[in-house]
Order: sequence, then structure tokens, then C-alpha cells
Amino acid sequence: MKRAVLQLDALTKSFGALRVADAIGLEILAGETHAIIGPNGAGKTSLINQISGALAPDAGRIVFDGRDVTQMSMAARAHLGFARSFQITQVLPHFSALENVALAVQARSGSSFRFWQAAAGEANLNRVAVRSLETVELAERADTPAGSLSHGEKRRLEIAIALAHAPKLLLLDEPMAGAGSEETRRLVATLKSLKGRYSILLVEHDMQAVFALADRISVLVAGRIIATGEPQVVRADPAVRAAYLGEAT
Repeated sequence: MKRAVLQLDALTKSFGALRVADAIGLEILAGETHAIIGPNGAGKTSLINQISGALAPDAGRIVFDGRDVTQMSMAARAHLGFARSFQITQVLPHFSALENVALAVQARSGSSFRFWQAAAGEANLNRVAVRSLETVELAERADTPAGSLSHGEKRRLEIAIALAHAPKLLLLDEPMAGAGSEETRRLVATLKSLKGRYSILLVEHDMQAVFALADRISVLVAGRIIATGEPQVVRADPAVRAAYLGEAT
């Protein structure tokens, strides 16, 4: 049986009278792609913010790779192997795609890499960055300013940046948001290529993408997980269909 790389134990968070996490219990298994779905306002982004360290829970525990990280900062969690993408694309638009990824490699390695030096001066860093770009099929765009990439290419660049951190857990917050049908197809293909190689927690609204990618799905409604299971089981769950999937089909 696969071990749990991430465990949430009674995770609870409120903003005044609004409870966005209601004693959430969840396990993400090593190597699995686990999707979190739910209607707007369900608490999905608040949950991923707590997992990444951007938001402190009021109660409960977050255990990563057997270690309690509940009180750790985002930077400390990143050092342990968390890597995250955001709903809103966050890249350095005036730097090339390669430079964006190389910056992530630098952060992980502690190198003295400087963007204004010749690329050959940091060959090892660039080799790692190029491999990450190849993984997301952006190697041919390595020298293109990130600001000139299409929306879908920027999304794939964010994934390459996350991969450059050599993560044990990828936290992907709505990577398909704003993507057209062809861009979504390529993003799904990219994420499929990562299945089994990384543990992935995917928050996503695109149901076709979710059912194409997820090994298991958890459904979050009003801060509570109402179901967890394999895609076909979750799809057939009457409570899930009434709370969420029925609204989208």
C-alpha cells in the first residue's frame, strides 16, 4: 500500500462566522494525482493556502512526509519539497522562459547565478532548467520573454518552474483557469506525463480535465469534504451530484 505524503488532520479555519475548513481530514498518497473539486466559495483556495503555508489554520495538523509542518513558513515547506502554482499566472515577464526556470533552480541550489552573465557560465543550472522546459514541451520557447508566451504556455512555464524545485508535492491551483480548449488539451497532456512521477494535489473546476487526470477526487462543499474516492465512484455519488456535479452537467 502506498504511503501518505500529505496528511490533514481535523484542519479547521474560520473568517469570522464563515468556516472555510471544517475539521478536514485528507490523505494524499505518494505518486497519486488527487483532485479537489467543489463549487465557488467551497474553500478550495483557502485549503491549498493552508497546505502551502500561506494561511495558518485555527486548529488541526498538517503532516508532510511524516513531519508536522503546521507551524512552518512557506519557505520552510518549500525547502522540504512543496511547490505551488497559483490561480493567477506568476512569471517574470521580461525574463526569458529559461531564465524564469533557472531562477527556481538557483533558489534550490544556492548558486550565484546571474541573469546578465552568459548562459554558458552556469551550464549546470541551465541543463536542469532546460530539462524542466522539455518536460512541459516549452524547450523551443526557452529564449522567448515570458510575457510574450500565450496564456497556456505561461501555465506550462509555471509548472516547469515548480518542477525545477525538485518537489515531493505539487500544489496546482486551477491550472486550466482561463485556458482555451487547445491550451487545456496541452496542459492535460503535460500533467498526464507527470502522473506517478510526482505527488500532485490539483484544485480545478474543469471537470473533463479532473476526470482525465485524477487517481482520486475529494469533493469540498462549504468547508467540508463530503466524498473521497476514485473518479467513477465520486461521479456516481448522489450527494456529490446533488451538491456539485449535477449543477455542472
